[in-house]
Amino acid sequence: MLLQDIRYALRQLRKSPGFTLTAVVTLALGIGANTAIFTLVQSILLRSLPVADPSQLYRIGDENQCCVDGGFPQDASQTGDFSIFSFDLYQHLKQSAPEFEQLAAAQAGQWSWSVRRGGDLAKSLHGEFVSGNYFSTLGVSAYSGRVFSDSDDTPAAAPAVILSYQAWQGEYASDPSILNSTIYVQAQPFTVVGIAPPGFFGDRVTDTPPEFWMPIHTEPYVEAGDALLYNPESHWLYPLGRIRPGTNIAALQAKLTVALRQWLLSRPDMVANGGAAIIPKMHVVLSPGGGGIQNLQQKTGKGLKLLMILSLVVLLIACANIANLMLARATTRRAEIALRTALGAGRRRISREILTESVVLSCIGGLVGLIVAYAGSRTILALAFPDARNLPINPSPSLLVLGFAFLVSLMTGILFGAAPAWLSFHAQPAEALRGTSRTTRDRSSLPQKALVVFQAALSVVLISGAILMTKTLTNLENEDFGVVTANRYVFHFDAQGAGYSVDRLPALYREIQDRFSALPCISSASLALYSPLEGDNWSDCVIAQGHPSPRHDQDCDSTWNRVDTHFLDAIGVPIVRGRGITDQDTATSLPVAIVNESFVKKFFPNQDPIGRRFGLDRPEFSGSFEIVGVFRDFKMNLQYSREQVHPVFMRPITQQFTGYKDPNMIRGETRSMFVNEMILDFHAAPPNVDALIRDTLTGINPNLTVTDLRSFGNQIAGNFNQERLVARLTVLFGLLALVLASVGLYGVMSYFVARRTSEVGIRMALGATRSNVVAMVMQSALLQILIGLGLGIPAAMLAGHFMSSQLFEVHGYDPVALAGAAVMLGVCAAVAGFIPARRAASIEPMQALRIE
Repeated sequence: MLLQDIRYALRQLRKSPGFTLTAVVTLALGIGANTAIFTLVQSILLRSLPVADPSQLYRIGDENQCCVDGGFPQDASQTGDFSIFSFDLYQHLKQSAPEFEQLAAAQAGQWSWSVRRGGDLAKSLHGEFVSGNYFSTLGVSAYSGRVFSDSDDTPAAAPAVILSYQAWQGEYASDPSILNSTIYVQAQPFTVVGIAPPGFFGDRVTDTPPEFWMPIHTEPYVEAGDALLYNPESHWLYPLGRIRPGTNIAALQAKLTVALRQWLLSRPDMVANGGAAIIPKMHVVLSPGGGGIQNLQQKTGKGLKLLMILSLVVLLIACANIANLMLARATTRRAEIALRTALGAGRRRISREILTESVVLSCIGGLVGLIVAYAGSRTILALAFPDARNLPINPSPSLLVLGFAFLVSLMTGILFGAAPAWLSFHAQPAEALRGTSRTTRDRSSLPQKALVVFQAALSVVLISGAILMTKTLTNLENEDFGVVTANRYVFHFDAQGAGYSVDRLPALYREIQDRFSALPCISSASLALYSPLEGDNWSDCVIAQGHPSPRHDQDCDSTWNRVDTHFLDAIGVPIVRGRGITDQDTATSLPVAIVNESFVKKFFPNQDPIGRRFGLDRPEFSGSFEIVGVFRDFKMNLQYSREQVHPVFMRPITQQFTGYKDPNMIRGETRSMFVNEMILDFHAAPPNVDALIRDTLTGINPNLTVTDLRSFGNQIAGNFNQERLVARLTVLFGLLALVLASVGLYGVMSYFVARRTSEVGIRMALGATRSNVVAMVMQSALLQILIGLGLGIPAAMLAGHFMSSQLFEVHGYDPVALAGAAVMLGVCAAVAGFIPARRAASIEPMQALRIE
């Protein structure tokens, strides 16, 4: 019986190719959009790590705290949530919780390192420090060679490295001889002991998955001067472990919180300056680790959920459109259905055939929608992660996605087939004996109009949302960052990875500046530790001279950078008081700093800052640096792009402070001497910028390679890839909704005119003018749109309220967005209604009566 119904449905669809094509395309767009977004939701938000029994994995911590932190969390006075840990604290928690079968640690940040094999040129690869039990905790074995063991993660162990399968294929052409060979990471030799299995991308979904892993105890060996390992105040690890079956998670979480507080109380630096009062607020949260560290999920989750809701709205509009088509088609088949009923066909059988036809149609639309989804998900990934390499997100539909697409198709078919099936069930056999156009009474008229109203209301929501997201993106991109981007380029290099020591850096920096400044197309060349709005951030606690150490719940944080004399000129930021860094600020002169206006407001309010002194972290160093100049505020940090300008101070690349006694502070100071970026200000950027920069740098030293190159404008624009993606897709969904709503209205009005041909003819025969007929049709069309606007505008305001966290400098009830949505829908509705109205006005009265 079912096969017979399906064959009948296919015959009926084949007999109406125009209707079938329109319906399939409409459904493909609706279902395809949903499936594309769900593919990303499943790949990012619902994905499990490719490891053994991921359900047993738990992370100690639940926040995206990256990449190196010190002391208490910045919001310690509010949440007290610890989610990133020092090596010493990780070891303490590991010993305090035997409920973990194993507890591994992974580096919170994923950094790029200079990697070289033999005489090859160095390349920049993403690496990650992990504990020796990392792979065994995850239950991952090697594709070739072996994984780390605890014996690899000791100070005396030979430096070992494991390559990812993707890096082995892409960077080393699947060369089997790489195993047990030597590669140089930051100019330090490592032995490749294994290759990770295909598909393994580490402990988190990210657009920069690790290309190799190193044991944690090799961190001082690689850093050569800025080790985090032995600094208990530096938090830089995420603990991830496998819990024994039957463990009470709440009890273990409470136990770990007690262990955390015990460790904090044992640290004099944590207890001092009000820390003892904050420690009771400190706690940890055990979060499921089967999906990995949730940093990317937290970053993209709101946007993906918003897109999923918007795509569902598009699908609802598409369903309403198809339902209108089906209702119109069912009405045209009324005589056929009534005749079949009169000849003895069961009403249930006829209704089932119509419902089967709807489901078959939706399944065909779903199959075509999978093609749309495949192309759409790849496009979305390219827009969301334009610079991604080895992205561990598969845009191909999985079994779960295929099941989702089938379920959506099935539900869509039932949804838009229900009304025509109901109409057929109530068909009267007597209607087969009289002309169907004799009366204007039609059961399908009210449902069709209601569907148009429904489409119009949802379209207002989508169009308003599209305008809000577009305004947000425009506000973000056109925000006054306080820097000049025209004709500026930024490139990265790695002097430490090329084998340079601190004592050789001054000569290297002079040569780099001289070589690039001598290029005729360049007006300014500047070296810096990092550049504005690239996502990097060095920060420390600032203490003004003569002031005591701040309490732990007081904000003393300031971003800082190490720059040369041309840095402010290169980014177009002026000095507003005092002077900038000059050539007289040498290694033997007084240590100086220049600060921004926000720094002065925070640390030296109502004072002349010139000549004032400050230091970092401890009162005994509060006189370390003298302020010689104040520069205009500009936005330095990605995380503050939506907030007020953060305090910033800058120090010369030529001055290394030698007053520190603490080994950790000495290491940090030494590491900061390795600046790794250059900003070039061109008179006019030549077409061969890439080759020019690479050749010039390689000419200084072949081991100095450009690890990243982009225009300054693109670097800033890259901060808003997620917002740009959401805005573009919202606009696309809004336009799609507008088109579908217009088509739906056009279809209803065309049907309205066709059903009332005789009435229009009689009206015109009795003296009605063409303008009267046009007004009658347009009145009916615009009435439906006005009702839709009446329902849609409050719904759009409510939707804007829920979208408020995604907006920037625009309100969810923005009148421009609401008015724009109303005008766009009104214009499209007027066009969609005018075409059938004009057709109605062209009816000849005698011809209409003759047809009747």
